[in-house]
Amino acid sequence: MTPSPPGEIAATLKRSGRVLLLTHVHPDCDALGSQLGLGQILTGMGKEVHLYGEAEVSHLYDFLPGSETVTVGLPDLPSFDCAVALDCGDAYRLGREMESLLTVKPFLVIDHHAGHQFFGDLHWVDPARSSTGEMVYDLAGALGAEVSPEAAYCLYAAMVADTGSFKYSSTSADTFRVARELVLRGVKPAEVAGKLFDNYSLARLRLFQRVLETLQLHENGRIALITAPRRLFAETGAAPEDTEGFINYPRSLQSVKAAVFLKEAESGMVSVSMRSKGRDCDISQVATEFGGGGHRNAAGFKRFDTTIEGLAAELLPVLADLVRRC
Repeated sequence: MTPSPPGEIAATLKRSGRVLLLTHVHPDCDALGSQLGLGQILTGMGKEVHLYGEAEVSHLYDFLPGSETVTVGLPDLPSFDCAVALDCGDAYRLGREMESLLTVKPFLVIDHHAGHQFFGDLHWVDPARSSTGEMVYDLAGALGAEVSPEAAYCLYAAMVADTGSFKYSSTSADTFRVARELVLRGVKPAEVAGKLFDNYSLARLRLFQRVLETLQLHENGRIALITAPRRLFAETGAAPEDTEGFINYPRSLQSVKAAVFLKEAESGMVSVSMRSKGRDCDISQVATEFGGGGHRNAAGFKRFDTTIEGLAAELLPVLADLVRRC
């Protein structure tokens, strides 16, 4: 399927009076920051905007301006002139209301995942971009719209989070161009970094300690594995979303080419986050093999009716084959 250029997306938004904005379930900072940022941009243009979420915004991201405007529960869908899904690489990631949400026409999609599974009516998909937040900023330019300080804050946070503070290989000259423009609009980088990375609760720190104790190294230190059995959440008082960012610590080991984090989200279901280093180590290939997706250096998937131990036994040989080729 041929992606639509951003100009076509912009033209549709310009002629729409009432717009529904949504993203994937369990949104990360790029997803939520892009949703909030675009919402504020469109509101500034005089559009009536509704921000839909399947669940309340995680406490990790409630510092983002406008996070309180995300509403749980379906609105009156036929009343919208269009819908926009942001940072969502697969229709099924829209969540349990997927079929209802897709009835809004036209349904627009803005995403940067390399393994994007096309859905909806109009698509702007660019895997060369560091984040959806980066794309939303350029969409504002195509719209001829003003980017308020609040929208700039959301988009900058999205970019910082999805680039690992501008250290992933997806970081490009465009990334720094957009970051510069956002800082010129009032964003304070130290403030955003503090909110993103210095926000641990005591429960989260205790969980982090327990998860690090599970560290295993394989393939002469080229693969790092950490796990979070379900019982750890009850024992530490932490929530599943408190694991955000944990995967970056085993990845930081000098010898590691690929890191994997297996989290037991509920009985019989394991959520997998993976990270790799370098352009030659495409971890999204592994995620795709297991029914997931993502980026070259950041990907994941979920598996039902399994255990952490059972899934690790399946996954490690595939990862070993990958790192031998890196």
